[in-house]
Amino acid sequence: MRYALPWPRKPAGRSPWEVEASADRERRSAAGRSHTLPRRAIAAAALGNATEWFDYGIYAYGLAYISAALFPGSAASATLFALGTFAISFLIRPLGGLFWGPLGDRFGRKRVLALTVLLMSGATLLVGLLPTYATAGWLAPAALIALRMIQGFSTGGEYGGAATFMAEYAPDERRGFCGSFLEFATLAGFSLGALLMLAASLLLGNDAMHAWGWRLPFLVAAPLGLVGCYLRSRIEDTPVFRELEAQIEKAAHARPAVSLRALLRDYRLPLVLLGGLVVALNVVNYVLLAYMPTYMHKELGVSENLSLLIPLLGMLAMMVMLPFAGHLSDRLGRKRLWWFSLIGLFVAAVPMFELMHHGVIGALIGFSVLGLLYVPQLATISATFPAMFPTHVRYAGMAIAYNLSTSLFGGTAPIVSDWLVDKTGSALVPAYYMMAACAVGAIALLFVIETRGCSLRGHTVPGKTR
Repeated sequence: MRYALPWPRKPAGRSPWEVEASADRERRSAAGRSHTLPRRAIAAAALGNATEWFDYGIYAYGLAYISAALFPGSAASATLFALGTFAISFLIRPLGGLFWGPLGDRFGRKRVLALTVLLMSGATLLVGLLPTYATAGWLAPAALIALRMIQGFSTGGEYGGAATFMAEYAPDERRGFCGSFLEFATLAGFSLGALLMLAASLLLGNDAMHAWGWRLPFLVAAPLGLVGCYLRSRIEDTPVFRELEAQIEKAAHARPAVSLRALLRDYRLPLVLLGGLVVALNVVNYVLLAYMPTYMHKELGVSENLSLLIPLLGMLAMMVMLPFAGHLSDRLGRKRLWWFSLIGLFVAAVPMFELMHHGVIGALIGFSVLGLLYVPQLATISATFPAMFPTHVRYAGMAIAYNLSTSLFGGTAPIVSDWLVDKTGSALVPAYYMMAACAVGAIALLFVIETRGCSLRGHTVPGKTR
């Protein structure tokens, strides 16, 4: 027997308010995903970049201990060997760019970036496990050189890919602000490495640091690399790259591999211009960040710990200003900020280096002023450089041009500066070197296209008039 319910049966369809509520939930969910994905992409790209610069920080700030442990001879000759080894990793970077860049354009950004961060962190970890020269003889510096070459090879695909990944995920109108966090991670990684080396030095003392303490910061690279690999493997590839993939699938043909000859033929001008900008960017960068502790200790007579602390404080001030500079570039354009930075550094380099000779306070002010003048360049790299190439060659173009210029003028800046100071007897040589690099960058900047707000999609160079 069937009984009738005491209330009317609910219709099978949904009421209008339920339909609207469901649509509203879907819109909020999509909006939430659209905001979450760029943040996850920023974190994934930034952590890998921080891992790269973490290695530079501990190497630059632990140079005295590393040179004593792994190289023979006097302190001066061992330091020169250690600086040379630092430069060797940069000489191999163009090969890494040639290898990883085309892979990133062909198979996707995230796959390559997951591999490069594992290679970088693994090599850094192994540096902390090397035997000393007293134990293994020339095997110790040879192993260090091999590991630095692995780091250079992996880094050849790291920065160009991370900047491309960041730029292609960021909204066009906020690319400068989002990209500034990649450089925030650069200084955060460098500062963390420097801070760990300084903290170990203060807590353990000089004898323990020379005996074994210098190894501890290198061991931190392993968890950093694992976390970076996990984040990069868990996120989708960039919307710009996926859109290109969909177009190729729709056309039902395989992706054509762009040869190095075709890249040099069709995109010669942006390759040369990017290389010129990188000369200015990285000479200033490596003189200020990598060479400054050695310079302050050797040339200014600052104690070892203070020569580590002063640049660290300056870098913290730079980190605070990076997002503001990135946001300003979205409003005023990248080129205006670069002009301000290049002219400011050219004018202020010599006065600030002279100021550094007037005690600890002078050294802190001089470094901080130069660092803050450098911020407008640093904050806009990942918004400016990837936008100089179209999607299908963006990773390769940036990786090759960036790493070739960096290998010649970036990683060599510390050893060239140190050698020129010794040969000339002038402590102002690094300032002159920075000025020359800024002049090269200014010449290149004259011909660079402003890409503020331009879309990165498509097969044409962003911002280029047809």
